[in-house]
Amino acid sequence: MPLTPVLTTRWGADRSWRLATYERLEGYSALRTALSMTPDELVGLVKDSGLRGRGGAGFPTGMKWSFIPQPKPGETPTGPAAMPKYLVVNADEGEPGTCKDLPLMMADPHSLVEGVIISAYAIRSSFAVIYVRGEAVHAHRRLMSAVEEAYAAGYLGRDVLGSGYDLELVVHAGAGAYICGEETALLDSLEGYRGQPRLKPPFPAVAGLYGAPTVINNVETLASVPFVVRGGADWFKEFGPEKSPGPKIYSLSGRVVRPGQYEAPMGTTMRELLAMAGGVRPGHQLKFWTPGGSSTPYFTPEHLDVPLDFDSVAAAGSMLGTTALMVFDETDSIVEATLRFTEFYAHESCGKCTPCREGTYWLVQILERIAHGRGTAQDLDVLVDTCDNILGRSFCALGDGATSCITSSLKYFKDDYVALLPPEEQARLGRSLRIEPVKVAS
Repeated sequence: MPLTPVLTTRWGADRSWRLATYERLEGYSALRTALSMTPDELVGLVKDSGLRGRGGAGFPTGMKWSFIPQPKPGETPTGPAAMPKYLVVNADEGEPGTCKDLPLMMADPHSLVEGVIISAYAIRSSFAVIYVRGEAVHAHRRLMSAVEEAYAAGYLGRDVLGSGYDLELVVHAGAGAYICGEETALLDSLEGYRGQPRLKPPFPAVAGLYGAPTVINNVETLASVPFVVRGGADWFKEFGPEKSPGPKIYSLSGRVVRPGQYEAPMGTTMRELLAMAGGVRPGHQLKFWTPGGSSTPYFTPEHLDVPLDFDSVAAAGSMLGTTALMVFDETDSIVEATLRFTEFYAHESCGKCTPCREGTYWLVQILERIAHGRGTAQDLDVLVDTCDNILGRSFCALGDGATSCITSSLKYFKDDYVALLPPEEQARLGRSLRIEPVKVAS
């Protein structure tokens, strides 16, 4: 099907961030439709649409909403069902290479605000928070202005559009910690504590913000909700594959002719996206790329035709993540790139879990030795062993993400590591480390 902008349809409009522009281009019409439905009908609609979370994990959005304990008709609510419900928006976009939520909040903040109102109504919440990354000053100001406009127009506050539904929406700026992109660390930060991940269970749906049932959704996820309401579940499923439907914003950066955000249906391939972006810079060839940011295993030119949806990317050995497609050519060192990513994770580790806190530090030391020609044959084994001791042994996915670039780079480009070792260490290794051509998962 031809590429038709959905999420980015207003981005090119004059003063696209203003309420007047948004209303002129069908803005808040989905909210009126949603308020004429029951919350349960809305949850069912989003379930039927197949919308999956756009923050990286790809969890079904409607199913997440349905986990919130709700009072049963005719019964006096007790426990979590009797507590207030909260909606928290994760706008703490900090993954290296990821740049989809910030442009959306800059160009079309009201699409997020409308998505928040509809989603809060669906889970019967009267209080919502948008947690914005601290460095994103301009996006924070745009959101604040949009929220003020929405309050003045009656889309927020008491008795939204005369429906009897009340909603308070707060925009909160974090302090610039990557770990606060993890949903439970974000909750701790909102509550005034140091941002560190919580042990689960209990999950936020039962004990989240202030110990009450909480839904946490990504910016792009909630900005998709008004389109689901307006177009319907069947229309939404026309985009992309059956198990990962809908439009998606892909962020291309690095060695491409036209880096930027490209909207396309889920399941679009990297080959197709590169064609939209003008290809790899002239005179050079693609060497490796990330399908979902620095925390996802690398892909190579062998993977150009893998459909970029949650299930297909996982089957090929990586993760779709935040669709941060960083492109590297033959002039880029896989070791240097991996070292840079690992330095980031070592710096951003919150220090709560010993494997992550200590492991990322030692990974940086080893990679630095190798990158500067001081590595040993044993370092390659120690890298793998250290990654094995981090993987799956931390409260959150930061530790796991820190190992992804290392293990995948050794899988596909072990010879590049060997070439940086001193001659005597290369001789010690012999030819046993020569790798076979990469096979793509079918």
